[in-house]
Order: sequence, then C-alpha cells, then structure tokens
Amino acid sequence: MSTAQMTPNKDLAEGFAHVGALFAGNDGNIEAIYRDHRANKPVIEGDICAQLGAASFAGDTGRPIYTIFKHADVMKVLRDTKTFTSGILMETGLGQFLDGLMITGLDGDEHRQLRGILQPSFTPAVMEEWRETYIRPLIQRYFIEPLVPLGKAELVTSVGVMFPIHVVYAVLGFQDDDPAALETFATKALKVLGGMANDPEAKRAAFQAFQELYDPTLAAVQARRTSGAEGADLISRLIRAEFEGRTLSDHQITNFVRMMLPAASETTSRTFAIMMTHLFDHPEVLERLRADRTLMRKVLDESVRHDAVATFKVRECQTDVTLQDVTIPKGSIISACVASANRDEAVFDNPDVFDIDRKQMAAFGFGFGAHMCIGMWLAKVEIEEAVGLLLDMLPNLRLDPDHPRPEVRGVSLRGPEAVHVIWDIP
Repeated sequence: MSTAQMTPNKDLAEGFAHVGALFAGNDGNIEAIYRDHRANKPVIEGDICAQLGAASFAGDTGRPIYTIFKHADVMKVLRDTKTFTSGILMETGLGQFLDGLMITGLDGDEHRQLRGILQPSFTPAVMEEWRETYIRPLIQRYFIEPLVPLGKAELVTSVGVMFPIHVVYAVLGFQDDDPAALETFATKALKVLGGMANDPEAKRAAFQAFQELYDPTLAAVQARRTSGAEGADLISRLIRAEFEGRTLSDHQITNFVRMMLPAASETTSRTFAIMMTHLFDHPEVLERLRADRTLMRKVLDESVRHDAVATFKVRECQTDVTLQDVTIPKGSIISACVASANRDEAVFDNPDVFDIDRKQMAAFGFGFGAHMCIGMWLAKVEIEEAVGLLLDMLPNLRLDPDHPRPEVRGVSLRGPEAVHVIWDIP
C-alpha cells in the first residue's frame, strides 16, 4: 500500500467548504445573542437559524417553529421522547434521503429495539479494539507520517476533512488504499448534507448521491453475509447483531452505513479542528496535554461543550406544551439550541471560559437521553488519536504566524475554516 498522504481532491475540499458556508449564517455576535435570549426571551416563536441566515435542521415544513435557549428546557425536550418526538427528522434531516430508516428519527419501542441491535457494535470496548487495529495505524500512516518532513500544513484540509471518512471506510471493512474510491465516497456524503438546504437542485443532487452510495454498499453487505460475516469490521458485526430476536436486513444495514458517512464524518472533522483551535488559543492547556495525555478526554469534552459542531436538535410537539410561560401548540417544531444551553449561566460557572477542570455537568454536544449519538465513542477515539499523533510526531507544533489565527464560526454548524500550523522538522 502507498503511504502517500491522502489529501482531499478539489471536489471534496469545495464540498466541505460549501457545507460549512451553508450552515454558517451571520454569527458575528452569536454568544451575546444567545445570552440575551437566555436572560430575556428563552423561548421564541420563529427559527433563529433562519433569522441569522443559516440553513436550518428544522427545515421548511410550513409548521410553526419555536426556538428554545435554556439548558433546563433543552434537557426536558431531549429527555421526554413521548411529548417531543423525532419523526420530523424523517422530513427535514437525513431521513428524507433514507426511505424513513434512520435511528435518530425513530421513537418508542421501534427506536429501543433498533438501538438495542446497533449499540453493541459501538461500545467503548469495541472502540478500544478498533483504536489499535484500525484507527491509530491508519491515521498515523496516511495523515501524520507524510506531514513530518514538510514543516508546515493546514490541518483542516491535510488531516481533518479526510481522516474520519477514511476511518469509517476502514472499519466498514472496505479496502483502505484506494484514494479515488475514498474521495468519491466522501464527496457523495457531503452532497447529502448539502441537500438539507431549502434548494430543490441541492436536494436532487443529494438523493442521487445517496443512491450512488447505496448500490456499492449493498453489494458489500451482501458479499460479507455470503462469506460468513465473521470479521471484526462493522458490517460483519451488524450482520451478526441480534436483540430480542430481531436482526437487521441487508437493506437496513446499508441505510445505516449510508447515514454514518455524512453524519459521523462531517461532525468529527469539524470537532477535531475546533479542539485544535482551543489548544492553540490556550497554550497552558496545550502544554498540560503534551505532558499528560490522560487529559485528552477532558480537553475534548470541554471543546464539545464550548463549541458543539451541530448546534441545534429538532423535535416535534405531540401535545400543547408550555415552556417559560410560552404555549407551544401541538404539531409545532422545536429547535433546541444546544450552543446556548451548553453556555447557560444557570448550570455552568463562567460558561464562556474554556476550562478543562470545570465540574462536569450535562452538555448536549453529542445529544442527550435516548438519542445520545450512537457513534460518540467512535468520534472521540478518532479525534483523540489524531490530536495525540500530531503532538507525538510533529515537534513543537504551533500556529503559523504567516496566516490568520483560526476562529470557530458558524450558526448551525460550527468550526474554523482553516488551522495553519508549523513545526520543527526532525
């Protein structure tokens, strides 16, 4: 296998930038806006994303939309899956491209049973196994080793865009040494996210991209089942998975894999870039992490609290409800502002401060309750390995003074556009 660096081609790089721009909006003073809402207007009728010029996960269903900003209200909405259901995601989220087969858009027994089948393939123990067999070797070989002699790089394009797609591709059991196939996989996944904009042409492109991902993925699932599905890869695990007598069909596995690609890869890429930005913004934390890698998870968790990538969770009211003295009618869409809740002064001391030693309280960057992100442990291990290998293999890694400092931006999808770095060539 070639050890050449796998950097994104033009289409992939442009697709990543396009998705970021689509969800960016006008975020110049967004923390102050959210602070004002928490204090004075914690529940509003209207979609704050649309008001700020960003694509919204609440979609354009014609139903009333209410945005909530307080931690307690966000927790209530995400916890109560009977009153605040997730089926709307089949219309406005990735579910519209998945024949209605999406775990995050299911509730009740249907969700419990499907999650019961899927969850054993995503436990921390499985992720630790994959850390050694897939994740660390792959990131080191294809993304960090080729950088060592260069002395400088831009981390979003040289590492962040590609490594999560490459990891997912590998854990699915596909060949990991075909850059063209990987880039095609990734580009189509990004087109799906682009289809969440209220743009008919973008939606058509997204449906086409998802169909083009379906056929080769289904063929891989069928081949794996025919061969006995005895491997440690994800597809084999899903074929073998069983819960309460239920198993997954080839179609269900294929759809789950398709959902993973845009959902897991995009957010992992941007979370990695956010974490690196926070480390460079807080050199004392960077030095502590260099000396003590057991702090890695604390740095990651605080990065996700301070700047969650996907900043809104969408639910539908199944009855009239009252939040903060505002009556929300049955059938309305609630857009729960995770970014605001994660900085609620009622829960977090000095919430705008990046503090890895803060008391751990419930934050919502990876969701909450029944719909906690099923791929959370995979994302965490991927990011930990990427950051750890950068610090291990690129001596004196630091920001490049010839470029602007990275800045975390975005309304409904956050992250820096670029992270330019230099290091000492060994």
